[in-house]
Amino acid sequence: MNEFYIVDNYGFKEDYLDQLINNALSSLGIKEANFSIIFVNDKEIKKINKEYRKIDKPTDVITFALNDNLNIKLPYEILGDIYISIDRVKDQAKTYGHSQKRELSFLAIHGLLHLLGYSHDSKEDEKIMFKLQEEILTENGITR
Repeated sequence: MNEFYIVDNYGFKEDYLDQLINNALSSLGIKEANFSIIFVNDKEIKKINKEYRKIDKPTDVITFALNDNLNIKLPYEILGDIYISIDRVKDQAKTYGHSQKRELSFLAIHGLLHLLGYSHDSKEDEKIMFKLQEEILTENGITR
């Protein structure tokens, strides 16, 4: 059974996010995983970004995948944590000319794929990851 927790200190959580994440996990064939999505503001994510990535500016989403550091097999998969800046969601939705729902959904799926080992470090990896993101969002009716 998949379990994920959304930590929302900003009153930003939307009902559609639970369904989107469950649908994404199902379409990816993930049956037993645990992870958290934590909403933060720009100040908090900037601090995290500086501490862990040595980049002194806010970012939209940052993930901490437990699997990167564990070499043990568990009966279920503990994926890690996804931090999403609500300030970036609002600003980027305006910048890209789409809804906050679209931006939050994109960042949640982007973070989830990072927890599952996808990256965009190379053009080839980026193509694979971004195609999968768009497929998941489109399957769930979340378009630009």
